[in-house]
Amino acid sequence: MKDAEKLGQSATSNQTESTSKKVVTNPTTENEDPAFANLGASLAEIKNLKGVTGYIMRSNTSALLDLPDRDKISQYAFMSHQLHESCLEIAKQLSVSEVENVLLEGKNQKALLINIGENKICIFMEKNVDHVWVIKRILI
Repeated sequence: MKDAEKLGQSATSNQTESTSKKVVTNPTTENEDPAFANLGASLAEIKNLKGVTGYIMRSNTSALLDLPDRDKISQYAFMSHQLHESCLEIAKQLSVSEVENVLLEGKNQKALLINIGENKICIFMEKNVDHVWVIKRILI
């Protein structure tokens, strides 16, 4: 967890000096999957909220991300993947059939994980951001 906190702190300090990056690994799939496109539009709106650092959304065939530090994209992606896998393992151990969303809070940052169908979303934000509003906006 300390590595995740360091990543969040580092991302916040570099946010003003770096540009965001959006990547779609398979744009034709995005056009064929309206849920992916709709979620992408919601995430773009959420990214403009003060205190939201960035996001990663991935499906079985595509990925979309908007993160502040290009040099740490692989670290954010790895952390997002590990968080999702850990949540699945915890749910399995607790005999929970499905995990809809999980909030992980560090000292200064938090990560919100949301599963919608095959789409796995991880939104990185400062601790003071209203994650309940973010969840409601995603689920509209």
